Formats: sequence, structure tokens, C-alpha cells
Amino acid sequence: MSGSVDRRLQEIMNTQHYQSYRGLPSLAGLSSLERAIQCDWSVQESAKRWKRLHFVFKRLYETLTAKITAEPIYELKTLFSHHAYLCSEQVSSIRRRVGEMREPPLGLDKVPHPGLERLMDEIAAAPTTNEFLVGVYEVVFPAVLEACQRFKTDAHPLADAPSIRIAKLIEFEIDEVQQLGEQSIACLVDHDQRRSMQSWVDCLQQCLRAAGELDGTATSDTSVPEPMHSRTAFVYQAEPRRDERFQDSFNAGVNPEAFLYDSRFSARDKTLMMYYKRIRELDVPEMMASILVEIGDEEPWDFHAEMSRQLWDEARHAMMGEVGFVAQGIDWTKIPINFTWSRNLNTQLDARERHGVLFFIEQGLMPKTGKRYEWEVAMESGDPLSSVFQDFDWADEVLHAQIGRRWYVPKFASLNEALDYGDRCWSKVLSHWRAYKEQGLTEHRNWWPELYETACGNWGVTPDPAALAFDTTYEESRADLKEIK
Repeated sequence: MSGSVDRRLQEIMNTQHYQSYRGLPSLAGLSSLERAIQCDWSVQESAKRWKRLHFVFKRLYETLTAKITAEPIYELKTLFSHHAYLCSEQVSSIRRRVGEMREPPLGLDKVPHPGLERLMDEIAAAPTTNEFLVGVYEVVFPAVLEACQRFKTDAHPLADAPSIRIAKLIEFEIDEVQQLGEQSIACLVDHDQRRSMQSWVDCLQQCLRAAGELDGTATSDTSVPEPMHSRTAFVYQAEPRRDERFQDSFNAGVNPEAFLYDSRFSARDKTLMMYYKRIRELDVPEMMASILVEIGDEEPWDFHAEMSRQLWDEARHAMMGEVGFVAQGIDWTKIPINFTWSRNLNTQLDARERHGVLFFIEQGLMPKTGKRYEWEVAMESGDPLSSVFQDFDWADEVLHAQIGRRWYVPKFASLNEALDYGDRCWSKVLSHWRAYKEQGLTEHRNWWPELYETACGNWGVTPDPAALAFDTTYEESRADLKEIK
């Protein structure tokens, strides 16, 4: 032992006499020479820690995605959509890195420790939004950040530089995620609620201690706790829910596509309908989440990674509509934001059929009568915000169409067969337009004249009588461009 210590001291002394050329940063700036000669690290240790982080990030992606549909609060729907996507990005980065470290087969489908499995099962089974927020953002994400910080400190800065880079990127991104979660908790969780969930939070912390912390670097000082919330397995809720600001959500009394493609109306007036179409896209994440949850491991990880990006894009589009209405001085909460598209698809079709409908609609947006047309309308309207939003909305939808061609079309003999299947699935969906009215869920009131008059008042112009009289509904049509010429 003494010989080893003497050799290490000699190595350290040697670095004191070593000089780089004219004092330039050595080792590409990765570390000091003193740190670089330390060698208590290995591929095995690096891969072991990454596999634990991979397990937690994948479960976070799955759980956040599964919460989107039934979470009523709009801001949390969009937050979960974003954070699920960010978690999927970390999963992809970790999978690539583990695959670079002599690890085939990767073993990424294995549970790294029962404590981590119990932790994530408890998070998934959280019975309330507030408990879910506390569990994810005050327990799991802080543990992720601590694991990344230890990784940066412990990993060899030169030999394992690719891993350290990934740990830095994860820490940078997840630090902001955690902060946003903490802000949400401060808005929603009061003292009494926090006190009532303390025993559950203690259970989560015990799970981490039993696992030797998230990365397995600590000595386990306790056993895996008995399940609390996870005694009842999580069941995905496919029925979309909206908060109290969303009024008359069964209303299908205005057909914005019919207005948008009517040559009688001005581009400026059509911009209002495009903002409505954007905010209404909140139902796409609600539906896409059902595809990802129900298909699960039937598809490889890359499928989930790309679809998670598309889901997040659709949530961004909804927020574009929100911003557009705010910029116009219009209270969007007074407009019925319809959710029957996601509701009907989630309750009437299976996951593969829903994917078919999604692909069929996305492909229908690619011709000149689709997203390009909406961008042209926005450019003509004189509304620069609409121009920016439609420019990027068009780009996003081109990406989504490509995602569909990679993951959906290969299941069919041809593109036309894939489109025909999506069309048939879409035709199977009953709109329940009359049933919803007969059940007293909506009157399908025409909300357009009120919105249009408000906008014209803000613009200081007289409403166009033809536009004001618009009253086409969805009673006999569906929300796509199949009939648009």
C-alpha cells in the first residue's frame, strides 16, 4: 500500500513541473492534470449510474405523458407535455451513451433496484395532482440533479468526457424543470395539504435511501418501504378533462375550416379562426398521450422519442393560440374550446386506429390547401405574430408528417393503403353532435359573432356583414381538409 501512495505522490509532484505550450489550457480544457491522473473510475461504474438514471427518466416520461389527458389545469397539461418531452430527450442521450460503452445487450429494460421501482410506482399512482407535483418536483428531480452533480465530480474528466458532457446538459435542463415545478407547487399546495402528504413523501425518500440514492453511490441504510398509493395500480384515464375556465367544451357550433377556406372573408378576419384552431390543438396532446400510453413497449424507444416531440409541438401550438388571443386583447376563456375530438377518438378507437387518424389528418395538411395556405393567410393578414406562428406551425407539421411516414406507413403495403386506413378509422368516429345537444351538454351556440365583434372593436373597424353572419357548424362535417379543393 505504501508503494502505491508514494507513486501517487510522485505523479502529483510531476504535474507541478509539467507545462503546456506557452501556458495554453491543457487537455482541451477538460480538467487539470492533477485531476486527470486520478484513476478511480471505470466503464462499468459509468454504465451502472447511467442505467439508473435511464430507468428514472423513462418512468418520468411515461408518467408525465400518462397524466396529460386527465389533468384539468391547462398550464399543467402544457407543462407536463414539455417535461415529458425533455425526459424523453434525456432517455435518448443516455441510451446512446450506454451503447458506446461495450454494453450490448444494453440491459436498459431491467429494473436497476427495487427501491427505484417502488419510488416510480408511487409517483405514478399519486391520487392527486398536488401529490404528483410534490413527488416529481421535490423528490425525484432533485435526486436526478444530485446524481448528475456527483457524476461530474466522480467521472474521469478525460476518459469519460462524453458522459460528463451529458451530465452537464441534463443538469442544465432539469434545473429549470425543477424550478418550474417548485413554482407550480407554491401556487397550488398549501400548508395543510403538505402536512397531510408528509408520510408519503417520507416513503419516497425511504425508497431512495433503500436504493443507495438514485445513482447507487450511498450505502443503503433501510429496506424498501411497503407500497402506499401503489397498492392500487395506476390506471390511465382516457377521458379528457379541462379546468373551470373552459366553458361549453362539447360545443361544435362553429366550423373554423369552413370560414378559413371561404374566399369571401378577409385574411385579417381569418387570423382569428387560426388562433382558435391553434388553441384548440390542446386536444392533440390529450389524444396522442393515449397512443403512447396504450402502445407502450409494443414500439421501440425511438418511436416514443419522436412521438413525444410531436406531442410537445402540439402543446406549443395550443399556447400559440393563447398568446395570439391575448395579443388581440381577447379573453379566450369566453370562447368554447372544443375537446370532443380527443374525447371521441380516445373513447371510440384503439391506439392503432387513433394513430391512423392522426396520420391521415397530418398528411392532409401538406398540400397547398393545408399549412402553406394558413401561412399565406397569416402573411396577408398584416398580423406579424400570426405570421411567425404559422411559419413555425407549418415547419412543425412537415416534421410530423415525416414522423408518420417513418413509424406508421411501414405497417402497410403502400402510402395509399396507410391513408385509406386512417380515413376509414376517422369515418368510424361518431361526432355525437346531436346526442351531446340532446343530453344538455351543449347548445352548440354560435360564438363567432361575439368574438368577431370584439376583435373589430379592438381594431377600430366595422365588422364585415358576411363574416358576422357566418354560422356553419360541424353537424355534418369533420375537422379535416378532405373536402377542401
